[in-house]
Amino acid sequence: MKPKVYIDGEYGTTGLRIRKWLSARSDLELLSVAEAKRKDPDARREQILASDVSVLCLPDDAAREVASWVKGTKARLIDASTAHRTADGWVYGLPELQADQRSQIARAQFVTNPGCYPTAFILLTRPLVENGLMRDDVAPSVHALSGYSGGGNSLIQRWESPSNGLVSLPYEAPYAYMQVHKHIPEMMKFGKLRAEPQFLPAVGPFACGMRVQVALPTTSLPPGVTAEKLWQTLHNRYAGEQFVQVQPLREPTVSEEMTFDPRKCNDTNRIELRVIPHPSGHVVLMGILDNLGKGASGAAVQSLNLMLGLAESTGLPT
Repeated sequence: MKPKVYIDGEYGTTGLRIRKWLSARSDLELLSVAEAKRKDPDARREQILASDVSVLCLPDDAAREVASWVKGTKARLIDASTAHRTADGWVYGLPELQADQRSQIARAQFVTNPGCYPTAFILLTRPLVENGLMRDDVAPSVHALSGYSGGGNSLIQRWESPSNGLVSLPYEAPYAYMQVHKHIPEMMKFGKLRAEPQFLPAVGPFACGMRVQVALPTTSLPPGVTAEKLWQTLHNRYAGEQFVQVQPLREPTVSEEMTFDPRKCNDTNRIELRVIPHPSGHVVLMGILDNLGKGASGAAVQSLNLMLGLAESTGLPT
């Protein structure tokens, strides 16, 4: 019998991408609610309890409500919202996080999907902190650029509205500079940091794509730590990973206008990691991914496959 999967919130940006990648598969049965009842709590609860795994692509409060429905049942959830990112009882759905993370996800009843920005930040920094190459008490500066689809349907409508003229902007638009961003707790917890990073997110005039840059001034690095040592640590950590690719270490002056295109990994589940040295000893860590791929929908499909006992890469484009 094929495992049953239900996407609660399949008309949102993340849900639509998950459904697109799952709908072509013959090894799953996708459950759905009729259009007229897609917001009906009873109809949704029925599908969640009938599914082997349900994926929640909902606002935070709605995701918490669904989680309350299934207490005391065997229903399994993957929550793509930020509601449970650091909550007790939920397994962090980043398979590449550590050696036993895949087995934790496979056994879990409740899995919380990682955020798009934190996916890059954590994959870049955690191995360095664990190996003593990056101090956990020094707050790194993080400049992150995302396509406007990262903000969901409301931000898409705002950016694509002809009256706003945003898609023709010749520059990126900073946002949330004067507030503690909702991704900070998971960046610190799973990045193993004691100091809060200075997070500087921005939106660009393109739909999908993401570039996350972590600045490490030479004064913040432990004695003797070089770009080469940082690169070697990441290279060793992710050797053999299908979806995490550490790019070769470049000379400080070797780059051009399209080298760091944030759209480079669009429509895939890949993330590219880079260590960029500077002649003065400063280092920039960089991750490029599709904010709706490895940054959201792809990560959910990876966890889904693990929870169902299937090959992790099944149905995921590279």
